[in-house]
Amino acid sequence: MDPTALYKISYGLYVITSKKGDKINGQTANALIQVTGEPPALAIGINTQNLTNEYIKESGVFAVSIISQDAPLDFIGQFGFKSGRDINKFEKVNYKTGSTGAPLITDNTVAVLEAKVKHQMEVGTHTLFVGEVVDSEVIKEGEPMTYAYYHQVKRGTTPKTAPTFRIAYRKAAASPSYQCTICGYTYDPEKGDPDAGIPPRTPFEDIPHSWDSWKCPLCGAGKDQFKKV
Repeated sequence: MDPTALYKISYGLYVITSKKGDKINGQTANALIQVTGEPPALAIGINTQNLTNEYIKESGVFAVSIISQDAPLDFIGQFGFKSGRDINKFEKVNYKTGSTGAPLITDNTVAVLEAKVKHQMEVGTHTLFVGEVVDSEVIKEGEPMTYAYYHQVKRGTTPKTAPTFRIAYRKAAASPSYQCTICGYTYDPEKGDPDAGIPPRTPFEDIPHSWDSWKCPLCGAGKDQFKKV
């Protein structure tokens, strides 16, 4: 079997949210498809280790916030590389409560959908939830972010709990790359970090002292959390 054939499958990028009593949580996900049209139903795959999985099973509801193409990496990292067991992911995010009681994110989102779980099945590391859509709303006009765009343009990485996680192998470069040990984001010296004012072809070791406060654009980790790869 050639595992690279799986890389050709197209995905979107979403924040899946749910509730448990008066508590809320959310996580990024890409394993989502529409499975029926009448009534409309969605299927999502959520890792059994994730807090969102627990909340969906408890409440029987989930919501989908479709991430916009212009969403910043730190927004994705907030929901993708940090656990709701440790932080309040919604502290600096605008959201509203939907008809199911699940939070609907209004920042960096083109549309939201709410669903009630009708079926669920354990499939190895993940639970497959099938939910009937009970409400939906377009938040703003714009392009939704695809998983390919996230990787190729945003240069984002994949959490280890995602069904599409795979170990990345990179060719050696003239200047070594440095990888964040927290989320896996890789600083490429050939590209630098234009958003932070670091020009292309700037080796990690040569980042001026004035940029010592530079942090991982995905999860916010400091430079001391990077290792040479």
